[in-house]
Amino acid sequence: MRLFGEAPVCGPSAGCETVQQSKYSVVLGVPVAAWGSAFSLALVLLAVRWWRAADRRALLAAYLLLLGGSLAVAVLTYLELFVIHAICIWCASYAVATVAAMITAGIALGRTASS
Repeated sequence: MRLFGEAPVCGPSAGCETVQQSKYSVVLGVPVAAWGSAFSLALVLLAVRWWRAADRRALLAAYLLLLGGSLAVAVLTYLELFVIHAICIWCASYAVATVAAMITAGIALGRTASS
């Protein structure tokens, strides 16, 4: 992983290593993986806040963060497919999980509005 200075484990494909070595794997001098880790941590904290305090604002904040995250993973997936010409299975999995979480948060947000 770029965070630790090691090559990613991606099975028989070299896609992860190709993506990691591209100029797009760092944004503002910070590895994309670090941005993703911070994003995930923020989502976990918001989810815990919503779950423990039933604070709908935390759910709304998570949803808005997920909207931005979904846009970010869409751009990164575009770069993988059409610019880098390599697919990182970890990146693709993270993109799917981000979009799924956004949909889930949207459904939860809709259900809490009617309660």
